Amino acid sequence: MAGSKELNVGGLLLAAGGSSRLGQPKQLLEFKGKTLLRHAAEAMAESYCDPVVVVLGAETEMSAVEIGSLSVVQCLNEDWQSGMSSSIRIGLAMLLELAPEIDAVLVSLCDQPFVTTEMLNRFGEKFATTNAALIAAAYNRVTGVPALFSSEIFDELSHLDGDKGARDLIRSRFDVETIDLPEAAFDIDTPEDTASLRS
Repeated sequence: MAGSKELNVGGLLLAAGGSSRLGQPKQLLEFKGKTLLRHAAEAMAESYCDPVVVVLGAETEMSAVEIGSLSVVQCLNEDWQSGMSSSIRIGLAMLLELAPEIDAVLVSLCDQPFVTTEMLNRFGEKFATTNAALIAAAYNRVTGVPALFSSEIFDELSHLDGDKGARDLIRSRFDVETIDLPEAAFDIDTPEDTASLRS
């Protein structure tokens, strides 16, 4: 499905954070023989998304090596400490520079290790049939990322601010289509999360 012209969706993988609560860069944590960053980048690179932009920030050099062999475009957020919103703005700008005609962008995180290519493809399939403005993952009675944003929301994405990323945007809208994705509920923020992942 990679590069599907029918779907015309770009991919945006956010992997710039410094993991302050974790005490070590989550991007480079290993899971099943690969780093979390590599897992997430492979999942998106093998999906329908084209092009795929990966936003890096903390631990840039090692992260760049991890995904250097994949068909993704690396993008540096020098202001990564200001929060996730800056990565979304920078990544979206890069996507639109590469492919100004895209109809939507799928945003995903590097620390959701159980999100697979097949799961990401569900967002494109739903977009193709519904043309929804926003499609978000539903888990633990909330909505969040991965999430697909149609081009009509690009302006709002480009004006996000702070560390909450697109969460408030997703949860403030009443027209959000959802995809049940309990696997997205598990992410890595604390040493306890890391221990749970490895067990």
